[in-house]
Amino acid sequence: MQPSACIADDPLLLLVAGAKGAIGSTVAAAAHMLSEAPGEVLPSLTTCGDFDLGPCPDIRVSGWDPRSEPMSEAIKAHGVLPPELWQSLSQVLDRIPIERPPDRRMPFQEQVTHLMADIRRMQETHPGARPVFVNLLPAGPQPDQFPETPAQLYAQMDPGTFPDLAYALAAIRSGIPVVNFTPNLLALPVMVSEALGQGVPMAGRDGKTGQTYFKVVLASAFRARGLAVDGWYSVNILGNADGANLMDPERAAGKVANKTNLLDDLLGYRVGERYNRSTHQVRIDYYPPRGDAKEAWDVIDFRGLFGLPMSLRLNLQGRDSILAAPMVIDLARWVTLLKAMGRSGPMPELGLYFKVPVGENPPVTFQEQVWALERLARLCREAGGVTEEKKR
Repeated sequence: MQPSACIADDPLLLLVAGAKGAIGSTVAAAAHMLSEAPGEVLPSLTTCGDFDLGPCPDIRVSGWDPRSEPMSEAIKAHGVLPPELWQSLSQVLDRIPIERPPDRRMPFQEQVTHLMADIRRMQETHPGARPVFVNLLPAGPQPDQFPETPAQLYAQMDPGTFPDLAYALAAIRSGIPVVNFTPNLLALPVMVSEALGQGVPMAGRDGKTGQTYFKVVLASAFRARGLAVDGWYSVNILGNADGANLMDPERAAGKVANKTNLLDDLLGYRVGERYNRSTHQVRIDYYPPRGDAKEAWDVIDFRGLFGLPMSLRLNLQGRDSILAAPMVIDLARWVTLLKAMGRSGPMPELGLYFKVPVGENPPVTFQEQVWALERLARLCREAGGVTEEKKR
């Protein structure tokens, strides 16, 4: 199956779990800004840059959130965007239909049925739009068991502890691609099996927005030059709701593991092996004064010729949601095109965007991840009938 040449013209419908959070509300503002002032958004989209997929379609937003205030009030409360960027869009933003999440005490199977009904209503509100489910729910604990059938999923997974799974399963059974931007584990065997059976792509896990993105770039550079990393100490300070949530050690465990494990995989050896212990350390601290403007410090010790030591210091002062929102839009474009091309299941080629890419044999180094996306973009353009001449 191949997409028609005009599929890029069809609007996208982002069905966002956590739609009024810091990232979700920034995505909503960026989506509406695309039609009002596209020059403010398009330069930040990789799918309109090096991995050009053709003209960016209209982006529409719906989803779920427990907050009752209008979207404009959520944007104001998070303080990510200056008022002059979004106030003129207040009335449009406040008309975004956002559903209340299902009661977490509801049995798992009933939650899935409830969410599928929500999805049908959202699609009816935006006929003709290509839907994508985007998971922006808070980080949660990691499951210690891996169900392989729906019956095991219903019996083993507490929907109050793992709400993401109900949303993702409802999306998959509705034939909708899944983008998992959180550190939570969605690519369980039963979920992958369902996605393959429904012809649905899955992208994830844990958006690689700031410190870890640059860690992959730098580690790839060390590997390419044959410089041995002796130790890597990373500190993250974050003052938004995500930072507060990650003060729970059980919730933070998955994110810390995601940030830590990728370095050994990329370098091809265990950092700290000469000390018989890991010397790659990652800390995440909640620091309210920072708000959404996160800060990261890295100390990297490495060795060169004759084993002589050297050191590098990196300080990143970033904006969490500003870095994340365009990635969410890019990923929505990728998975809808991949679905139209007949791709299903985990998409390892999208590894550039994630700390833990899902799927077999994902590209590891930064350059490998770039090459994988360049090849994928070429395939998408060819399948969609988007030639170099049409792009011009």
